Amino acid sequence: MEILKKFWWVGLLAILIFWVIGKYNGIAAKDQEVKRTWGDVESDYQRRSDLIPNLVNTVKGYADFEQKTLTDVIQARASATQVKIDPTNLTPEKLQEFQQAQSGISSALGRLLVVSENYPNLKANQNFLDLQAQLEGTENRISVSRKRFNEAVQGFNTAIVGFPGNLVAKLGGFVEKGFFKAAEGAEKAPEVKF
Repeated sequence: MEILKKFWWVGLLAILIFWVIGKYNGIAAKDQEVKRTWGDVESDYQRRSDLIPNLVNTVKGYADFEQKTLTDVIQARASATQVKIDPTNLTPEKLQEFQQAQSGISSALGRLLVVSENYPNLKANQNFLDLQAQLEGTENRISVSRKRFNEAVQGFNTAIVGFPGNLVAKLGGFVEKGFFKAAEGAEKAPEVKF
């Protein structure tokens, strides 16, 4: 009878150990998914950043184009590429800093495309049209990547905050990750004037 009791405790302990290992591996897999989707986000932002010099050089060919607009785009790109985030430290504050730098590029590119409307020859230039289409496609990719990233973060955060996953997460050193959020003022519809 005594031996049966010992085996029962050993069996229970083995089940508990395997459960903790399984839970830890599940959380670690979700952490890797967050890191992978973050890499996709960075890749799409890098694609946009790589397209900007080509767009600027195409636009520069039109001598009467506003130099300040081009300078703003170049400076926004330079400052955005300075902000790097370690995928192991995806805090809400770091994501906000990254998002703010990227919104500077979006804003500058938006002004560039609006100003280009005043130049019919530029609007008719095939290189400009191709780059504009590539930028539109890249903006769509960025949107999809950010959505997938937020979904991965939600899955990870859910796994580490619920009981008993939170106990395993604490043992493993896992902490909540931040989400991408809408830019300030995005809740207001743009004002269109004719």
